[in-house]
Amino acid sequence: MNFRKAAFVVLAIALVLAGCGGKQKADTIKVGWFGALTGDQAVWGENEFNTVKMLFEEYNAKGGIEVGGKKYMLEAIGYDNKGDAQEAVNVTNRLVSQDKVVAILGPNASGNAIPIASTLEQAKVPDIATVATNPKVTVQDGKVKPYNFRVCFIDPYQGAVAAGYAFDKLGAKKAAVLYDVSDDYSQGLTEFFVKSFEGKGGKIVAKEGFTAGDKDFRAQLSKIKAAAPDVIFMPYFFTEVALSATQARELGITATFMGGDGWPSPDLFKLGGKAVEGGIFVNHLDYDQPTVQDYKARYKAKYGKETELNGYLVHDAVLMLVDGLQRAGKVDGEALAKAFESTDIQGITGRIKISPTTHNPEGKDAAIIKIVDGQYKFLENYAAQ
Repeated sequence: MNFRKAAFVVLAIALVLAGCGGKQKADTIKVGWFGALTGDQAVWGENEFNTVKMLFEEYNAKGGIEVGGKKYMLEAIGYDNKGDAQEAVNVTNRLVSQDKVVAILGPNASGNAIPIASTLEQAKVPDIATVATNPKVTVQDGKVKPYNFRVCFIDPYQGAVAAGYAFDKLGAKKAAVLYDVSDDYSQGLTEFFVKSFEGKGGKIVAKEGFTAGDKDFRAQLSKIKAAAPDVIFMPYFFTEVALSATQARELGITATFMGGDGWPSPDLFKLGGKAVEGGIFVNHLDYDQPTVQDYKARYKAKYGKETELNGYLVHDAVLMLVDGLQRAGKVDGEALAKAFESTDIQGITGRIKISPTTHNPEGKDAAIIKIVDGQYKFLENYAAQ
């Protein structure tokens, strides 16, 4: 190669390198997510992860987010934990040790959110649970878990709302409970519904349990029918709600069915049909309120279907994450957890004002929803008294 040709090659390489240097790619913030992508709860997990990916794409399309004066792109790394508690621990370990995420979003189930606390604390990586409502998700034995947070209200409040509405608004004086003895979420709602309903002067006339995966509830429902309750509290997820409601109506039970935020899903109508008509449940928001319409439209345009409850809450978890990163001023899990403790933002599900002593949002309203003609009808916002 002659001198002139060599000089040209060197100059060309220099120009390429200079061009690359003038358009440096923004660094990436890795954020974990996990939930059920298989099994009965997959419809929720898919909805959550889709929403996270959509929102991250929207931030990145605008150039990313600024943290400490530097631009970053957001990368979502998600895993299926199959709705299993041990698998929740396994994927959390993978996210913090192999993927080196700065934070984790999800899960939606209390039984999966509770056991990951020690892994988070050891790695100094915070988690924002979405619809995990058991108090033990963030507080255990009177002590706040330093790296566990959530954007939803908790079971004591949800159970008290359901009990209060049954007694004060529906005029129910006798209530029965059918619950999943193997699930933390179901146990928690049961405990606080019973406590609140009895505290108001109501009577629990039957309390029957089953185990997740059961398909036949007729034995328990026969005992409940004999007790003649005004309402039956059913604090579990939509698949079992549809099955048990269908069997209850087949047995001639006419009591009003009530539940919590495990109910809402299009699959509830597909599986339960007329049996779930008139059912009333406590939810985190009214799906028709103005603040959620833009997100609903964007989600449907991208994925071709309606969002689920989980999407609204993980939407606000993403807002909380971005706000926390920007206030922390650096990409560091420990600093981010500290920033989360002073979160005060307006989400699409309401105000997210995190208590530093509980890591729960304070003062979120509950929405009372009734199933009418296969649709969710908002009745009113209701606060536990």
